[in-house]
Amino acid sequence: MIWLIGSGGMSVDYTTVLNSLGVDYIVVGRGANSAEEFKKRAGVDVVVGGTEKLISESTEVPDAAIISVGVEQLYNVTSLLIEFGVKNILVEKPAALSFNEIDDLYQLSIKKSCSIFIAYNRRFFSSVLELRSRVIEEGGVTSFNFEFTEWSHKIEKLDKPEIVLEKWLLSNSTHIVDLAFYLGGKPSEIASFVRGGVSWHPNGSVFTGSGVTEKGALFSYCANWESAGRWAVEVLTKENRYYLSPIEELQVQKRGQINKEAVEINDQLDKSFKPGLYKQVKAFLEKDHDLLCSIKEHRDIFSVYEKIAGY
Repeated sequence: MIWLIGSGGMSVDYTTVLNSLGVDYIVVGRGANSAEEFKKRAGVDVVVGGTEKLISESTEVPDAAIISVGVEQLYNVTSLLIEFGVKNILVEKPAALSFNEIDDLYQLSIKKSCSIFIAYNRRFFSSVLELRSRVIEEGGVTSFNFEFTEWSHKIEKLDKPEIVLEKWLLSNSTHIVDLAFYLGGKPSEIASFVRGGVSWHPNGSVFTGSGVTEKGALFSYCANWESAGRWAVEVLTKENRYYLSPIEELQVQKRGQINKEAVEINDQLDKSFKPGLYKQVKAFLEKDHDLLCSIKEHRDIFSVYEKIAGY
């Protein structure tokens, strides 16, 4: 039995995958209104009352849990489930909004022998899997760059808690930052610069930096939340330059050529489900952990995220 915690839009996407995989699960929500709306969208009943109520009434621990609640609730819900004895947890990014909380989850997972993974589903995009395979064949990444520009004019209108917006790089942009370092390697040295600020993210709005990874690849990044742009990753090997922009598509520029060519990929699952989600959930449930982001990996790089953001 799987517990899917949360009854928002992301949980609707999870139910589509879980239904296709044919696994037994229940959806856990808090209020009756959100539960009713969820049933209209997903066609699935919701156990209302929240995680604490369900735990207090449960006599059996689920085989695994998927946590898809609001960012501000991720840490508390994950802690509750670990303490309850759940041994396998997939939690939406970023799992918590401070290093201390991430470290708490890591230490608790060791104490309770619990495997925790962060749901960075872009690692499982068909475009990314194809790029990863090509990079390995071509001897690895020599350099890479990425952009995590966010659209301030849209974000400022979102109905999100203040703490979530103030830590938006963690709350949202880590999707692309994780992907870049997943492909190019974990930083061993990094120089980061932050300027500006907007009403919802006063800490900064223009970000740039560079560094070197543990494998010797050089990297750079930029983002300007007060201007134009989009998420993008560019990866270079000794043979080719690859573009993920949009991330769902892969283009290649061969050495000695100017034109970019589209790379054919089998992305049927990304079209049938939320991109990357099917393969991510399948890997989690089958305990195929190679591509998943573990809580230890997340903890080890969390201070880099905070440095990039200037938190």
